[in-house]
Amino acid sequence: MGNTPRLLGLLWSAGKGIAAAVTVMRLTQRMIPAATAMVVGLLMSRLTVHGTKSFSTMLVPLAAFGAVLFVSHAAETFVEPLAYLTQQRIDGAHRVAVTRLVASSPTVDVLERPEAQQLIRQAKADPDDYTQRTPGQAALAELDQAADAAGAAAACLVVAQFSWWLVPLLLIPSLACVRLRYRQRLESVMLWRAQLGELLRADRWQEMLTSGGVGKDLRVFGFGDWAVRRLSRLHVARSEPMFALWKRHIRGQLWIPLLVAPSLLLAITAVAAGTVNGHGSIATETAVLAAGASLFTMFGSGDSALTRLSGLEALTAYDELAGLFGKHTRHPLPAAPARTRSYSPVRFEQVGFTYPGTTHAVLDGLDLEIRSGELLAIVGLNGAGKSTLIKLLAGLYDPTSGRILVGEGQDLSELGAEAWRERISVVFQDFVKYQLSAADNVTLGRPGVPDPAVLEAAAQDAGLQPVLDRLPDGWETPLARSRTGGVDLSGGQWQQVVLTRALYALRTGAELLVLDEPTAHLDVRTEFEVFRRLAEQRNAAGVVLISHRLSTVRQADRIVLLDGGRITESGSHDELVALGGSYARMFAIQAERFQHGHRHAIEEDELL
Repeated sequence: MGNTPRLLGLLWSAGKGIAAAVTVMRLTQRMIPAATAMVVGLLMSRLTVHGTKSFSTMLVPLAAFGAVLFVSHAAETFVEPLAYLTQQRIDGAHRVAVTRLVASSPTVDVLERPEAQQLIRQAKADPDDYTQRTPGQAALAELDQAADAAGAAAACLVVAQFSWWLVPLLLIPSLACVRLRYRQRLESVMLWRAQLGELLRADRWQEMLTSGGVGKDLRVFGFGDWAVRRLSRLHVARSEPMFALWKRHIRGQLWIPLLVAPSLLLAITAVAAGTVNGHGSIATETAVLAAGASLFTMFGSGDSALTRLSGLEALTAYDELAGLFGKHTRHPLPAAPARTRSYSPVRFEQVGFTYPGTTHAVLDGLDLEIRSGELLAIVGLNGAGKSTLIKLLAGLYDPTSGRILVGEGQDLSELGAEAWRERISVVFQDFVKYQLSAADNVTLGRPGVPDPAVLEAAAQDAGLQPVLDRLPDGWETPLARSRTGGVDLSGGQWQQVVLTRALYALRTGAELLVLDEPTAHLDVRTEFEVFRRLAEQRNAAGVVLISHRLSTVRQADRIVLLDGGRITESGSHDELVALGGSYARMFAIQAERFQHGHRHAIEEDELL
C-alpha cells in the first residue's frame, strides 16, 4: 500500500486531462455491472406492476438500459487508446529519467560496475520477457485495482438491498478465487524467471545458428545437426517444469467451482425463498442475483496485482540506481564565459590509478606535463596504461591517488566535466560507429548548426574526402547498410570518420586533441599524410598521440615511454634513439620487421 500514492502520482504526471479521462473510463467500466443490475431490476419492477399493456411506463427503464449499454460501449472504445497514451508517457518519462541519471556521473567507473549494469537493465523498463512490466503498466494496474474495489463496493450495495449477510457470502468466495488465480500466476512467473538462464542460452544458440556469420562455419564444418539437437534439448529442459506446473494448476482450478457453487446456490435459494415469502420483489431478486454474479468476475485473474508488483521492480531499481550514482555525482562548475586556453599546461602529479575490483595499479606515481602547441606522443608495450592515462585526461575516471592540474593549477576534478570536455577532443581506440549520416557522425560531439565549410576542411585534414566522393549521397549517406541508402565502411574509413570528428571539434573550439591509436587501420601512406596535417595543427592546439607505430611517432616534438605505470624515458625521437634504452630497442625491432616486409595493418575492402 505504501507505493499506491507513487503509482497514482505517475498517472497524474502523464497529463492531468489524460489521467482524469482514463480514471473516469476505468471507473465507469467497473460500475457497469452494478448499474446493469439496477436497471434490469427497474425494468422487472415495471413489468411486474404494469405488465406489457402499459408500454409508456417502460420507456424510462428501457432508456436507462440503453444508456448503460451506450456508456459501456463508449468506455470500452476510448479506454484502451487513453491507457496506451498514458502508459507511453509514463514509460517515456521514466526512461528519460534513467538515462539522465546514468549520464549524470562525470566518470564511467560506476557505470562499469556489474551491479550498476544489472540495475540499469531492471530500471530501463524495457521488458525482455512476458513476466516483466513497466512503471506505466504498474500505474494503470494500480488504477484497475482501485476501480475493481469501487465496482465491487457498488455491487455489494445492490446485494445488500436484500440482506447484509449476502455480501460476505458472495464476496469472500470471489476474493478466494482471485487469491488462488494470483498464486498460480505468481508460481508461473517465478518458475519462468528461475529458468531465464536456460532461456537465454537457447536464444543465443538460435540466434547464432540463424546468423549469416556462423552460417559459413555451420556448413563448412558440418555441425548443424549437432547444434540443432543441443538447441532442442535446451527447449525441452526449459518446457518440462513449466508443463508440469500447468498440469498442477489445471487440477487446482477444480477448487474454483467448489468455492463458488455452494455460496452462489445458497444466495440464489435464499433470495428466491425470500421473494416467495414476501421479503423483497422479483425486481429486487433480479438485481441482487445479477450484481452477486458479477462479483465473481469483477476482480479478474489477479493480473493487475502481478503487473503492479513487476512494474514496481523497475521503480525500485531506479531508486537503488539513484543511490548508487548519487554517491559519485559531482555538480560541475559552469564553464567560463570567455574561451581561453587555460588548459595549458596539463600536469599529472604523482598520479596513481587502480581499476575498481582489482588490486593491480595501472599507473603508479606518474608525473607528466602536456604543453601548449606541442605534439606529444605516448608509447609503451600493451598493458602499460596508455589508454588508461587518456581516460584520466578525459575525466572519465578520477585518479586513485595524486592529482591532475590544468591551467594555473586548478584540479581537474574541481573544474567540472562539462567545462573541461568543451576544451578537449578525444578519439578512443574502441570508438563507436554510430548508425547515422556521415555528417552527423562528425558533428554529433559539437552542439549547434554544422558549418559546411568547417566540415569540408576537417574532412580534408583527415583524408576523408576521397571516401565522401564515393558515398551515394555524400555527407547525408547513412553509415549503416541496415538503413535505406546506407553503406558500411571499412575499419580504416571509419577511423578517418572519427578523426574528422576530432578535427571538426578542434576547428570549432576544442583546444586539446587526444588521439588513442587513431590510425591503426590506415595504410602507411594515408597515415603519414594524416600525421603531417596533425603536426600542422599543433600551433593552434596541443596534440596528445598514442600509437604503436614508432615510425609515425618519430614526427612528434616529444615522446614519452610509459612503463610500469610511470614515465621512464622522455625526449625527441633522435634523443631517445641515441639514449639506447627501451624506446631505441622497440624502434629497432619494428624497423627490422618493416625491412623484412611485415605489415602493421590488415587491409580491408573500402566500401562493404
